[in-house]
Amino acid sequence: QLQASGGGLVQAGGSLRLSCAASGNIFDINDMGWYRQAPGKERELVASITNRDFTNYADAVKGRFTISRDNAKNTVYLQMNSLKAEDTAVYYCYAEVEVIVNPTTVAENEFWGQGTQVTVSS
Repeated sequence: QLQASGGGLVQAGGSLRLSCAASGNIFDINDMGWYRQAPGKERELVASITNRDFTNYADAVKGRFTISRDNAKNTVYLQMNSLKAEDTAVYYCYAEVEVIVNPTTVAENEFWGQGTQVTVSS
């Protein structure tokens, strides 16, 4: 499972750091990342990171957000700086996890966190 944390209320121009930790019978984790969904809008990719630390960002957050991961902790982070009102959304983390099914079998599954609210006041 994935457990996200770090959301909250911040003024425009401020910063927040989101964290998302994976737990369970984990063999390995491939891609990790963050999506967000604002009221009345579709869920959109914010940033992703591969297990080789290749990153991808939505144009709207480039230069302001930084995604990183700590493989020893099975955790992905999203550092959000220079926040804007339009960044207000529920942020969801995801991870492509290779789960140990039994001593000889590993299966990849995609897991999602529960969502954490980020509200930026203007």
